Amino acid sequence: MTTIFREEQARATIEAAYERFRARVPGTSARTVATRFGDTHVLLAGRADAPPLVVLHGALASSAHVMGELGPLRDRFRVIAPDVIGQSVKSADARLPLDGPAYGEWLVDVLDALGLARPHVYGVSWGGFVARKLAELAPERIDRLVLLVPAGVVAGSAWRGFIEVGIPMALYRAFPSEARLRRLARSLFTTTDDDWVPYFGEAIRSYRLDFRVPPLATPGPLARFTRPTLVFGASDDLSFPGQALLARVRALIPHAETELLEGSRHAPPTDEAFRRRLGDRITRFLRAGGAAELAAPAGA
Repeated sequence: MTTIFREEQARATIEAAYERFRARVPGTSARTVATRFGDTHVLLAGRADAPPLVVLHGALASSAHVMGELGPLRDRFRVIAPDVIGQSVKSADARLPLDGPAYGEWLVDVLDALGLARPHVYGVSWGGFVARKLAELAPERIDRLVLLVPAGVVAGSAWRGFIEVGIPMALYRAFPSEARLRRLARSLFTTTDDDWVPYFGEAIRSYRLDFRVPPLATPGPLARFTRPTLVFGASDDLSFPGQALLARVRALIPHAETELLEGSRHAPPTDEAFRRRLGDRITRFLRAGGAAELAAPAGA
């Protein structure tokens, strides 16, 4: 019995999608590491002697999906992309509790298994929530932190979410059609390309959707986190409205740098020009502290 998929055939569909997205990114390698919550698959790219950058993907996605959106970061860093447990077909078929330290403990186990004492960490959406749990649990394990539209900071309008995402999603799951998928995608994606939108349709039909909402961050658990931080919000994000998200970040992490992606929905543009602009900005931030303090992951 699968925990995160509707049936075994659904798992096979998402496995095939993973390989399709991985094929778009040449030169990757993979390994599996053990954690207290189960095996975790990790995708790696970039020079082994480059500064390590741990990248955490969003919900219903994978290491291959996020790897394809990193643009120049893959050439400038040793990118380590774990498949987030409970949110990817490639890692253990289990869901972790959202309250408490579980996700932080999982990521500590991954870092330990890879020999990473204090890498840069970059979390996207759900991956931003996971990165925050690491910052709360073990702030000393992060060199510099980047968050892109992170979950668990603010909540958007429940009514708008229900009307613009909830109802279209339910209709598409029950009566799938290209028109219904495109309507749903327009609420979430800035650009509706021919890779991500069909995959999103597969994911919506294949996963047992996890409707748990990550608990919102509070200042106390983040008080010990003083590492340099850069956070991006999206101006047209229904899930986590950009202006409110950045204001909340400044209250939670007063030293954080914040930037608003104008004209962007929750999923930012997926074109090469945007990937390069975002990658260049993140590179400048990560390199501002000088050479990375740590070596690349052992055995990677």
